[in-house]
Amino acid sequence: MAGAQHSLCPDRRIRGPPLSVHPLAPMRKNMSVHFHEEDLPEGVLGPGAVAVDTETMGLQLGRDRLCLVQISDGSGDEHLVRFATDSAFDAPNLKAVLADPDRLKLYHFARFDLASIRAYLGVMAAPVYCTKTASRLVRTYTDRHGLKDLVKELLGHEISKQQQSSDWGAPDLSDAQKDYAAADVRYLHALKERLDTRLAREGRTELAQACFEFLPYRAVLDLAGWADQDIFAHV
Repeated sequence: MAGAQHSLCPDRRIRGPPLSVHPLAPMRKNMSVHFHEEDLPEGVLGPGAVAVDTETMGLQLGRDRLCLVQISDGSGDEHLVRFATDSAFDAPNLKAVLADPDRLKLYHFARFDLASIRAYLGVMAAPVYCTKTASRLVRTYTDRHGLKDLVKELLGHEISKQQQSSDWGAPDLSDAQKDYAAADVRYLHALKERLDTRLAREGRTELAQACFEFLPYRAVLDLAGWADQDIFAHV
């Protein structure tokens, strides 16, 4: 894990230029999944918000190492950065993008991804927008807030989650694993557009913003040992 000290959240501004509208989510013509080892090549992302996800050996922080970071600028291409078992997690280009205070990062369940990135890459990948948090605030008619359910309802696309519990630390990732990983960032820009409309309609935009700004601190609490405790509870 990275040992350098970094500020918790370098900039609380998460509002940037409007995201491009994706009326039917990305069409796959002339779009590619790019696979990289240990770092993101310089200059491969366009400006603006980026969708981010991680794959780890499991879901236990501190035990299950970071294996893969997925990132997309919403233009249609997805970039997968794989880290080896003995990785030093240097990745200066990837870290620069993740730590950029002027780039909004889109996640689905940001709490876990933020903690994993902080633990291994040593940066707080903020400012934050979490589609799962937004979904919980506006889709109160259901308890199904997984990415698959969101993409199906809001965008009309079916995505497979069959590779969710596969071995992400394997020396060679299968094409199915790579496509699964890419799909986790493929739809987040389009989902944000839909969820923002609903947040505004229900008068919960400011509440969502406050939740997003707290998420980096929630991730730090998880890493510090309070993952299973609600420190705001009465008992």
